[in-house]
Amino acid sequence: MAEFIPPAKPIIGDEERAAVDRVLRSGMVAQGPEVKAFEEEFGEVLVEGWDCVAVNSGTSGQHLGLLASGVGPGDEVIVPAFTFAATGNAVALTGATPVFADIDLDTYTLDPDDVRAKVTERTRGIMPVHLYGHPAPMDRLQEIADEHGLELYEDAAQAHGARLHGRRVGTFGAWAMFSLYPTKNMTSGEGGMVSVRDPELARRMRMLRNQGMEVQYQNELVGLNNRMTDIHAAIGRVQLTKVLDWTERRRQIAARFDAELRGVAVPVVAEGAEHVYHQYTVRLPESLAVARDAIRDRLKDEFGVGTGVYYPVPTNELPSFRIEADLPNTRTAAATVFSLPVHPSLTDEDVTRVIEAVNTVVEEAAA
Repeated sequence: MAEFIPPAKPIIGDEERAAVDRVLRSGMVAQGPEVKAFEEEFGEVLVEGWDCVAVNSGTSGQHLGLLASGVGPGDEVIVPAFTFAATGNAVALTGATPVFADIDLDTYTLDPDDVRAKVTERTRGIMPVHLYGHPAPMDRLQEIADEHGLELYEDAAQAHGARLHGRRVGTFGAWAMFSLYPTKNMTSGEGGMVSVRDPELARRMRMLRNQGMEVQYQNELVGLNNRMTDIHAAIGRVQLTKVLDWTERRRQIAARFDAELRGVAVPVVAEGAEHVYHQYTVRLPESLAVARDAIRDRLKDEFGVGTGVYYPVPTNELPSFRIEADLPNTRTAAATVFSLPVHPSLTDEDVTRVIEAVNTVVEEAAA
């Protein structure tokens, strides 16, 4: 069998290693000049110059954004259930209640009509996820937020560089969280970045990440230790110089998949949206849902093609939540999607192998 094609693959090279060595030689390894430079450069490259706050994980960034915004007990924040649990977790950790809304089955992002139906007098904000790298319908969600006096937050964990109507994600809400986990479109090894509209909100986030203090031993808030290290920031600064080129490669691969895959529903790109393909997610016909695991096993065992299922259990159905919600599109997606390798290290020959494998296995499963 040919060499295995993993579903995701971080790209860490000599430049990243040299950057880490530079920091280690400097002796300044905690939050320092590398973090400050990374925040400024991330803002310029990916979020139209917005203020940015670096933290130790995407989840930390989301949590701090909510805390800094004053979200807490008695509040509700509307979120999708078709995403990683961290989105709902961040809301719950503030003492607020995540309210789960359904998704649009084409883009896998929040359905504005269902969001509108879920608004109550306790709703404080709406937090869409730009899932798989496709922008959520921020214009329509902003209309709902404006109608009801709500705040809009962005879970942009998977969407570095995505745009909607020419505008970068991360510049729509009060703040937006980007994950820098190893398998994201760019990484800092581990970490997160939060783009922030209001300078005072950014200041509160910086205090909250640093035990509630801006000046040492003058703690203004009860805070956490969510700081990013200079080691991680140095890796992120290198990756930032490459992420836009990597995104173009992802789009090239996605274009071939769009044109050549058969038997599955390929990703839909909404009008005005620019997808960055953190995941290339296909959907099986519902008649093949029961065969999804067998299809994935054949792709791995017979063709050496790795795949992933993101996300097989809606967040509201997890043991940590167990919240009843009528989310038909969420359940359909959870039962029928799987994601193909789309990382920029794939060769053209790898892409051809993935296409031929999927077409063969799905067509045989449907026969």
